[in-house]
Amino acid sequence: MTGRLAGRAAIVTGGSRGLGRAIALTLAADGAAVAVAGRTEEVWDERLPGTIGETVADIAAAGGRAVSVRADLTDRDQIVRLVESARDALGPVGILVNNAAFTAPGRPPGPGTQPREKAAKPRGSAAKPGWPGFVSTPLHAYRRHFDIAVFAAYELMQMVCPDMIEAGGGSIINITSVASRLPGDGPYADRRGGVLPGYGGSKAALEHLTQCAAFDLADHNIAVNALSPSKPILTPGLSYYARNFDDTASADEFARAAVELALVDPGKVTGRTIGHQQVLDGSFRPFAVD
Repeated sequence: MTGRLAGRAAIVTGGSRGLGRAIALTLAADGAAVAVAGRTEEVWDERLPGTIGETVADIAAAGGRAVSVRADLTDRDQIVRLVESARDALGPVGILVNNAAFTAPGRPPGPGTQPREKAAKPRGSAAKPGWPGFVSTPLHAYRRHFDIAVFAAYELMQMVCPDMIEAGGGSIINITSVASRLPGDGPYADRRGGVLPGYGGSKAALEHLTQCAAFDLADHNIAVNALSPSKPILTPGLSYYARNFDDTASADEFARAAVELALVDPGKVTGRTIGHQQVLDGSFRPFAVD
């Protein structure tokens, strides 16, 4: 497939659904060969549809090139295998999209195991779970957010750097969220929105990591940026908790911004946290919360 990204290999984590799936499809549509990474090889919760195999099949059906790599990003051996598998199948990695995050409880079954049977839900139980706040988030769950969104991203960034340095450039895109800036300064007269200490805290750390990596890689023509939705996007992960938003954006629109960010001049745009609409309008202004 021809396109602006032809000849470049990409890794996209969390590629079975939501933003990761949309980004993988859009990168491939613009010519990139994509390693679609994730844990979900079969749907294990009807609220979280999509598998890495389905994403790869859709890319292939559109004429693109992709491979699926099952990877639990809390396991370092699997992180190493992900990079090696992507490199062996597609060539040196020139684009890395760290999208995976811990957004819903539970996990898909491992290879060769069956999903656990779920207890029957009582009638009238359609209400969605509330946002997991500070008091209700145990340390092991808080730590898991960092394992996936920060520590795995850290290792993946380090592991693909040799490919990018040898190639004379590359692009790393870390997917973040406005949750990194919430709830903001107190006091808090209106607390209806809730906060996400684990998810938001890990995204704040990821944004700082983005700047540190961008600083160190500036001499190698490698752009490292964080991309945030400018508006809520009703992915399966967000829909698991959220109810209604007055104004939303689409995953496809966000994915188009990711492609444009992969094409920026590292000498001009790096070390930034940018809202996707500020990428699409060409301003690349750092993201700010109103």
